[in-house]
Amino acid sequence: MDDFCNQIYSQVYQIPFGLVSTYGDIAKFAGFPGYARHVGRLMATLPEGSKIPWHRVINSQGRISLKDDALLRQIAALRAENIVVSDTGRISLRYYRWQGHS
Repeated sequence: MDDFCNQIYSQVYQIPFGLVSTYGDIAKFAGFPGYARHVGRLMATLPEGSKIPWHRVINSQGRISLKDDALLRQIAALRAENIVVSDTGRISLRYYRWQGHS
């Protein structure tokens, strides 16, 4: 599990400022295709104040999966990076999606 966590964190750290990635993309880039839900769970367990840019990871439909205060916190963090986010948490993957390293 530690190797999985480290690989996921490494990929999330690489998402550039002003871009987002999906849970599935992060899993695939880390060598764990099909583990999108595991990535989501791992992001949800990060402690408050973590340096990992968890807010740059969204679902494959281009939406924030969080609700209530957590949704508002993620929207604010993304908007602080000049990412256009609707009030319901929708982001254009066509425009803001990070494709990883070639």
